Amino acid sequence: MASAATAAVGADSVSITPVVVRPAWLPEFIPAFDGLRGVAILAVLLYHCHPRLQGTFLEPFIIWGWSGVSLFFVLSGFLITGIILDSGSSPRFYSNFFARRFLRIWPVYWLLLFLFYFFFPFLFSGYRWMFHGIAAAPWLILLLFVQNLWPISLPGAIGPTWSLAIEQQFYLFWTPIARRLPPRWLLFAALVMLAVSPFVRLYYGDRFTPTNTITHLDGLAIGSTVAIALRVQHWPMDIWKWITRSALAVGAGGVALMLHRGSAFTDTLLAVGFGGMLLAALLGQAASRPTLYCRLLTIRPLLFVGKISYGLYVTHILVFSVLGGYVDKPLDPFGIPGNLAIVAIRLAASIGFATLMWYRFEKPILGLKRYFNFR
Repeated sequence: MASAATAAVGADSVSITPVVVRPAWLPEFIPAFDGLRGVAILAVLLYHCHPRLQGTFLEPFIIWGWSGVSLFFVLSGFLITGIILDSGSSPRFYSNFFARRFLRIWPVYWLLLFLFYFFFPFLFSGYRWMFHGIAAAPWLILLLFVQNLWPISLPGAIGPTWSLAIEQQFYLFWTPIARRLPPRWLLFAALVMLAVSPFVRLYYGDRFTPTNTITHLDGLAIGSTVAIALRVQHWPMDIWKWITRSALAVGAGGVALMLHRGSAFTDTLLAVGFGGMLLAALLGQAASRPTLYCRLLTIRPLLFVGKISYGLYVTHILVFSVLGGYVDKPLDPFGIPGNLAIVAIRLAASIGFATLMWYRFEKPILGLKRYFNFR
């Protein structure tokens, strides 16, 4: 194994973990990841339309679309842990890292809260109803990003933010651990994190909220494990291909188990399978000629949906709700054809709104990341 280079000694590098070695074959930019995000967000969108797809051939598939969130977690764990490890002795790491995370997560989140609690209530119901909603909202919980830890009932449009809260808590606690632990101990910590969630779900699940962070660490742990292992275990690509096939097989077993009966380990098995999908994208991108899998993931429409996936995820239920009175009721009498039309309109409207938000809101804000680059 190639030895890890020691971090530079200086005022800005005290207590910094030794720099680990990024594999030469690992691409700096992985377009297929946007494709995976596109797959994940489309699965979530269709899942939230599943009552409208009952009785169609899509129903057996889309009822499991909730697992798209697990795929998002795997990608986040891989990318965030990789950023932490690759930053080495970058000065002002914490300020730059959390500023970049802030620009990515918070503005769209605040926009959602503004639209849901201020703009649309005022637009459709007047200022009295708006003030009523504002007064009833759990603002402290929402602003601290701990809505997943409390047994409160969130409005449908705010519901997806439970996963944002998990990611925020993961960044907060995992980042200093990943910066300070030696790489092999960090790999062990990620594996422990992977083992914790299913056993907590199995033995103590009734003591936590269904969205509690400790019960949803599987995907983040798998992504982190892959990111660390790639930089610590310098195996040839043939071994990584074997690991990829094994992970995909485990994921297929998870699907079979899920279809037969759920268990506390279903999420873990699915996360392992998603880790295999991530590795397949990496290896396919690194090949001299991209694999068919990578070519499918990099179809332009899928790449675009993946690019706008964060805003689309945060706002899609809000868009569905606003459309309800104008689209759902008039088309309800038409049965399955009407339901299919409702789903098509929902998808088009939510993607359209997310596209507008991307170009007019998200992209300009994300451009500010250039002031917080890592060296």
